[in-house]
Amino acid sequence: MADRMSHWIASMRAGEYAAAWALAEQELAERDPARRDDPTLPYHMRWVWDGRSYRGKHCLIRCYHGLGDTIQFVRFLPLLRARTRSLTVEVQPRLLPVLQRSATRAGETSIRFLPFDEARPLPPSECDMEITELGFALKARPEDTSVPYLTASPGVLPRGTVGLCYGAGEWDPSRSIAPELFAPLCKEARCLSLMPEPTTLPVINREGCPFDMEATAALVAATDLVITVDTMIAHLAGAMGKPVWLLLNANPDWRWPAAGIRTPWYPSMRIYADQDGGGWEPVVEQVRRDLAMRYTGSAKG
Repeated sequence: MADRMSHWIASMRAGEYAAAWALAEQELAERDPARRDDPTLPYHMRWVWDGRSYRGKHCLIRCYHGLGDTIQFVRFLPLLRARTRSLTVEVQPRLLPVLQRSATRAGETSIRFLPFDEARPLPPSECDMEITELGFALKARPEDTSVPYLTASPGVLPRGTVGLCYGAGEWDPSRSIAPELFAPLCKEARCLSLMPEPTTLPVINREGCPFDMEATAALVAATDLVITVDTMIAHLAGAMGKPVWLLLNANPDWRWPAAGIRTPWYPSMRIYADQDGGGWEPVVEQVRRDLAMRYTGSAKG
């Protein structure tokens, strides 16, 4: 099982989706149907889709993972809706306004979004899936969708403002960067914090970003560039088609490429990875140099 997972990760990172789907098919065939959407497991550890057909069926999508996962895979919903009788998405309440507004602006009003209440999930439909299962279920690649697929009305920011996000949450602290390492970036451009906490960085909002997805999306929409670690902000900026520079540690997640600076998931994204395990300082320094070139035309130091 561990060997299959390592092969799946390698295939996904290499963009060899057919190989990854073949491995997922093997795993699906070996699953115990009695463990489907197992209530004894934490939500993020559950599998939902059992391989049944979704064509012409009432389909329910459950969002059991993080906000970033939902944002990454919501791109596939229109493809699924074209094949189903109806489509309901049980989504994290924080994301609900952004997804509803984006769907309405795109003319995709036939998808129903409802808030996910962990204590009272919706009853099963004819075909249920977890949202991260959509690519496999549809046999769809990121290139089969278009970006941007999320939108927001821009907030009011000075022209050329760069959004910064250095924290990725407590569940994987290895993705986060000490905020003081971002201080040199603030010398190269006018910066805004996209972290929902106060900061001592010389940014234009030292009180931090509101803990509100609509307000956050509006700020992202108004920035000229977003520089972020691997967290929800990276997916939000990428899904909105904003220029985004993603900083990755030496052991990044399966969704990011093993080499190179581009990803098919988000065409507007550039990747800065710790390729040789040298730590965050060299990565941030390269970002600083590129930021200096972008806004002043010269890299100092």
